[in-house]
Amino acid sequence: MLLHIHPKDPQPRNIKTVVDCLKNGGVIIYPTDTIYGLGCDIYNVEAIERICRIKNIDPKKAQFSFVCNDLSHISDYTKNIDTPIFRLLKKVLPGPYTFIFEASKMVPKMLKTKKDTVGIRVPDHNISQELVRQLGNPIMSVSLPMDEEVEYYTDPLVMHEIFEDKVDIVIDSGIGSIIPSTVIDCSSGTPELIREGAGEWEKIFG
Repeated sequence: MLLHIHPKDPQPRNIKTVVDCLKNGGVIIYPTDTIYGLGCDIYNVEAIERICRIKNIDPKKAQFSFVCNDLSHISDYTKNIDTPIFRLLKKVLPGPYTFIFEASKMVPKMLKTKKDTVGIRVPDHNISQELVRQLGNPIMSVSLPMDEEVEYYTDPLVMHEIFEDKVDIVIDSGIGSIIPSTVIDCSSGTPELIREGAGEWEKIFG
């Protein structure tokens, strides 16, 4: 299904359609403040396995992110966040960053990496925030399988043509970005740049 949702003022009926899909084990393609992502409920094992098949990746080796709607979720799924790091998060989130932390016991086992870490995203995007808010827990998120065709992972109409038999809903909220989030590893207690993307690294220390 291709479902249009307004990026600034999401229609409640359409948001409910997507949330119901997620609760029933659905897989979606949805917008963030950076690139479109593949997502599902973090607690639905079958949906996670479906995403791994789409990406052709081993769940144990995959690097998933949890998309949250605000900072309150972060403390549930991470541990050992000290005050300076929390201040940093408050400064730049919501925004185009992924922060890696030690995973708490609330993170499903199959989503933990060998390092026992988890990536956290709080996108500055009304649709993703509203989906998480109504779902009641984070969305497990990963980037689309990418190749040289930039158009397909920025244009929801093209995404729908390619993935309609693999996912349940493709949300159309307009053309997406081609620049992913900036990834920062905080698992050691000191922020370390892993990948520079849409978020400014300098802003972290500015």
